[in-house]
This record gives sequence, C-alpha cells and structure tokens, in this order.
Amino acid sequence: MIQYFDTRNKPWLAWVGIFLIAFSLAVLPFALAQVGTSWVRITNYAILYILLALGLNIVVGFAGLLDLGYIAFYAVGAYVYALLASPQLGLHLPFWVILPIGAAVAALFGVLLGAPTLKLRGDYLAIVTLGFGEIIRIFLNNLSRPVNITNGPQGIAGIDPFVLGGFRFDSPIQYYYLLLAVALGVILVNLRLQNSRVGRAWEAIREDEIAARAMGIDTRNLKLLAFAMGASFGGLAGGMFSAIQAFISPESFVLVESIMVVSMVVLGGMGNIWGVILGALLLSFVPEILRWTVTPVQEALFGRMLIEPEVIRMLLFGLALVLVMLYRPAGLLPSAVRKRELEERAA
Repeated sequence: MIQYFDTRNKPWLAWVGIFLIAFSLAVLPFALAQVGTSWVRITNYAILYILLALGLNIVVGFAGLLDLGYIAFYAVGAYVYALLASPQLGLHLPFWVILPIGAAVAALFGVLLGAPTLKLRGDYLAIVTLGFGEIIRIFLNNLSRPVNITNGPQGIAGIDPFVLGGFRFDSPIQYYYLLLAVALGVILVNLRLQNSRVGRAWEAIREDEIAARAMGIDTRNLKLLAFAMGASFGGLAGGMFSAIQAFISPESFVLVESIMVVSMVVLGGMGNIWGVILGALLLSFVPEILRWTVTPVQEALFGRMLIEPEVIRMLLFGLALVLVMLYRPAGLLPSAVRKRELEERAA
C-alpha cells in the first residue's frame, strides 16, 4: 500500500496531485460564490492572513524572536498605499509602483524596531514589540494636526483599486486570483529561505544564539534581516488590504490583530511553512463558520438571544486554542526541529 502511493516510484502521481490542487484553487471562488459572495471575500482575507503569518514566521519561527507588534508593519504598508493612491494627497500612482514602496518602508520600520532590541529575548522583546505596535497605531490616529496626513480616526476613503493594463480589479473573484498568485510567490520565497544558508543560520540563532555567534554567524545582521524581511511581507499584505477595502482607519490595526497572527503561527507550528498556512486558514475560516452555525442553533434552542453570538463564537474559539496548546504544544504541523526540541525538554 505504501509503495503504491510512493511518488518516487510513480512520479506521475505527483503531477496528478499538483493538477488536482491547481484545479481546485482555480474553481474555488466560483464554488464559494454559489454559497454567497461574502465567502469569496472571506477567502481573500484568509490569503492576506497567510501572507502575514508567513512574514511573522520568519521572525518567530525561523529566528526565534517573539514579535507581538507585527500588525504595525501591516498598517505601514496599508497607509503607504492609501496615501499614494487616494485623493488624500492627490496622488494616484499605479499599484505596481506603490506595493514595492510599501514593502520597502515596512522593511525600514522593521530595521528600526530590530536595531534597539538586538540584545533582548523572550518576554522583554515581546513587551518592546507590543509597545511598538501600539505606538504606530496611535501615531497614525493622531497624524491629522497641524497637517492632515492620515485623516486621523476618520481614516482614508476613496482608495484606488488595482488597475493593470486597463483592466480594473473590482470584484472579490478577480482579487482572489491576484492574491493567490502573490501568496504562491511568497510561499516559494519562504521555502527557498528555509533551506538556504540564511535560513539555517536563523535556526541556529533560535536554538542557541551564543553557540551560533561562536561558530562565526553574524547574529546582529541576521536578526535585523529577519525583522526586515518579515516586515516587508506585512507591508505587502497591507497594501493589498487597502486596495481591497478602499478604506482604512487605525481601528483596523489593533492589538487583537497582532495576537491573531501570532496565534496562527503558534497553532499551525512555528518554523513549518505548511503548518503556518494551515493555522492561518483555520483561524480565518473557523470563526466565520462558528458565526454561521452558532446563531441559528442558539435561536432555535433559546429563542431570544441570551448571549451575544460573538461572545459564544469567541468562547468556542478560545476553548479550541486551549485544547490544541494542551495536547499539541508544538502546533498542528510542527517542524521536525521544534518537535524534537520540545520532546527533549519534556524528557
């Protein structure tokens, strides 16, 4: 039976699997549209969360640097796109120019965050990054006086959608294919990074920074590189979020969003790219499925609402996270290195 499914003996099985996956991804938005257009939009946001989780996985999973303010880079990329493609500043640059600028600016902010925190680890680093995320949100919320740049808490509206060669992206299905292409590119970059010299150096820093430095690894520059690369993916996702929403405000980048992205990485399995993707998909779709199922059940059992559906949804959501952390502390799909590390600690 095992030999039958061994793709090394039958390489055509691998191509069949790739074709089936590609076909499923190609027809997915049309199948979801039969249920409701909102599910296509939810899928788009799930892909955005995949981009965010993969970016944070570089910092947390590969380099072992706990970052609780990652959503700040998402906000930076979103506001860069909004300012350069809206009536706010009167600029309407094309998206293929703005997205690299947003990613570069977010990477710069990543270096600014990483430089003063090079000697911090664990809880201390988490507190600093947490404060950084809140500083960025408050800064964007108040950057409306004496010169109105971000329009304060009112946010920026009228953001331009993507336009490519005269083709205007104005539906969730069209954005789905663009987001999917970008996500596949980011996954490929992560796979190449993980198996490169830089990726292995990050893993060495995560396991034992002193030993890594003794082996000649430039821990300072590599940690800054991890912050910069992770932040650039967040900035890229933020720019695409602005175009899809056509409106952003500081309330879109609160602490809960950072915690959500960290939960995706931890739940899926830190350091494992496919585990992180699984965690992002689960934490994107499961709350929406609970929202879709809990409300009718509660109405049927109790009639009038005794507890808000959102409260029940979050209670079930939190209970599921607790159970996973109790019985799968390394995540649903842990990396081999991290799983072995936890087993050695337990022993």
